[in-house]
Amino acid sequence: MEEELREETIKWLERIKKKKFRAKNGFEDFERNIRAYISDSEYFLRKNDLIRAFECVVWAWAWLEIGKEYGFLEVEE
Repeated sequence: MEEELREETIKWLERIKKKKFRAKNGFEDFERNIRAYISDSEYFLRKNDLIRAFECVVWAWAWLEIGKEYGFLEVEE
């Protein structure tokens, strides 16, 4: 199960890092939070804290999707 969690975290990290996104004026916190969660996920992955690593990548995706849906971010598909 541990290896599956690691693989899943890496898979979603790789996908989000390929996304090109930029905050629209006034919504820079969205972009900053996404990048922070990505960085945190990588940190926890290196520390072998797989649950926190996975949680952070999930939060990064949540911020990205919310920002895209509400027009706070420009996201290239």
